[in-house]
Amino acid sequence: MLAPENHISANDDTAVVDEAIMSRRSVRAFLPDPVDDSTIRDILKVAARAPSGTNMQPWRVYVTKGEVKEAISKAILTSGIRAEKAEWDEYKYYPDQFFEPYLSRRRANGFGLYSALGIGRREVDRMRAQHDRNFVFFDAPVGMIFTIDRRLNKGSWIDYGMFLQNIMIAARARGLDTCPQAAFAPYHRQIRPLLGIKDEEIVVCGMALGYEDPSKPENGFRTDRAPLEEWVTFVAEAGGQ
Repeated sequence: MLAPENHISANDDTAVVDEAIMSRRSVRAFLPDPVDDSTIRDILKVAARAPSGTNMQPWRVYVTKGEVKEAISKAILTSGIRAEKAEWDEYKYYPDQFFEPYLSRRRANGFGLYSALGIGRREVDRMRAQHDRNFVFFDAPVGMIFTIDRRLNKGSWIDYGMFLQNIMIAARARGLDTCPQAAFAPYHRQIRPLLGIKDEEIVVCGMALGYEDPSKPENGFRTDRAPLEEWVTFVAEAGGQ
């Protein structure tokens, strides 16, 4: 039997796809090199092939550069609202209280990043300054803001995650890097008027897009992943393993 026209050869393409996925990470320092609009459009077109329930395609994207991107940064950084005091009034990303194993993973991530930057555990001001770099999109030339219609339900948020992942993988295939940033969500009041975001849209997150600056120590930090044995169960028979 002949393979269908869209058949993917494991020998030819598995390594390429795996590399795009495995090399995806949150880059926190970018070069100023521009990304042309045609490349951004291509990435978003590919990403839009993400599945969504009944093909509703719940995503909406605002792509910002230059003065508009800088205006978003200024509006947030001069709002007087510290990140730790920002109100998650549209949706909650994190639980009210962390618990294991998630608490340990969260701490390992934070301590690992700050260690790479030479920031001590008691250097609160430096930690805040590093967190504030979220709001300049880590100096990336492109900053994207993502929204979803508030009338949609949890299933559409699941679909949205697949769309965001597609963007990040498609970017890697083009030699670009990203950082998804939920930190923008509590600042929707500062962002809305600048982008003309309607009241029925919830700001889901932001995303920095550009070329990694390999000279920056924060980009040398790598997160790990829990071994499969911690989170995978193979069920061989009904009612048992």
